[in-house]
Amino acid sequence: MIKKVGVIGLGTMGQGIAEMLAAKGLDVIVIERTNERLAYGLQIIEISLDKQIEKWALTGAEKKLILSRIQSASTYEELAGCELIIETISEDLDAKKEVFKKLDAICGEKVILASNTSTLSLTELASVTKVPNRVIGLHFIYPVSKIDLVEIVLGLKTSDDTYARTKHFVEEVLQMKGIMVFESPGFVTSRLICLFINEALHVLEEGVASAEDIDNAMRIGYSFQHGPFEMADRFGLDSVLAALERMFREYGELKYRPSIVLKKMVRAGHLGAKTGVGFFNYDMDGDRI
Repeated sequence: MIKKVGVIGLGTMGQGIAEMLAAKGLDVIVIERTNERLAYGLQIIEISLDKQIEKWALTGAEKKLILSRIQSASTYEELAGCELIIETISEDLDAKKEVFKKLDAICGEKVILASNTSTLSLTELASVTKVPNRVIGLHFIYPVSKIDLVEIVLGLKTSDDTYARTKHFVEEVLQMKGIMVFESPGFVTSRLICLFINEALHVLEEGVASAEDIDNAMRIGYSFQHGPFEMADRFGLDSVLAALERMFREYGELKYRPSIVLKKMVRAGHLGAKTGVGFFNYDMDGDRI
C-alpha cells in the first residue's frame, strides 16, 4: 500500500497534486529549490483550502487535517521513506534528469519514481537511473482536484508490476480514472488540447472572431468548462508554447507549429492566470476579473 508520497516542485501542478493527495488521507512530503518557493507554494495551498471553506465545501477542522499531512523537506534524503515520488518541476529535460538521478541514488528499488511531464520522454528520464523499470508517468490534469483523470504513461522499460501498482494507487486510493498511454510526445490529452488551442489562435489571428467570442462559442455551444483561451491562460501560455514546440520538433508536422500570437504573448510576459494577465485578466487568487 502506498501511504506516503513525495512531491518535488510546488508550482501550480505540484500545489494541486500535494493538496489532493493530503485530502485523500495520504502523508505528503514536499520539496522545492528554495525556501521562498516552498513557503509560497504552501501559502497557495492554504489559500485554496480557505476558498473551499468560503464555498462550504470544507470545514476549518478538515483544512487543519489536510495541512497537517503536508510536511516540507529541505533535502532529497528525506524522501527516501516514500513509497511513491512524483516530480512536478518545469518541462526542462536536463533538470528532470538530475532529479531522477538523485532519487535513484537514495530510494529503494521498490519506490515508484513518477513524473508529471506532459511531453517529455519517460524512457529518457529513466535512462539516468540504475532501476529504469520503476519509472513511470503520472500526468494529472489542471485543476487536479476537479479532474478525475490521470494518464499513466509507460516508458520503454516500465515494468508490469510498476504499472499495476500505480494503476491500483490511482483507481483504488485516489479514486480517479487511470488511462494507460504508451510514451508519445504530448500523450493523449496535451496532444489534442494543445492542437485545439493552437487552432483557436489561428482563428484569432485571421480576425474571424474575438477571443471572448471564440471562447463563448466553445463553452456555450459545446459545453466546454472553459474556452480555448481561458484554458490556455489557466495552463500557462509558456507551458502551452513549450508543449507545442516540443511536439513540433518531435513530429515535424506543421499543425504543431505554435501561433505567432502565442509567442508574442509569452515574450511579453503575459502568461495567463499566474501573472494576472493573458488573453483575459485575473486576480491574485487566479479568478477571472
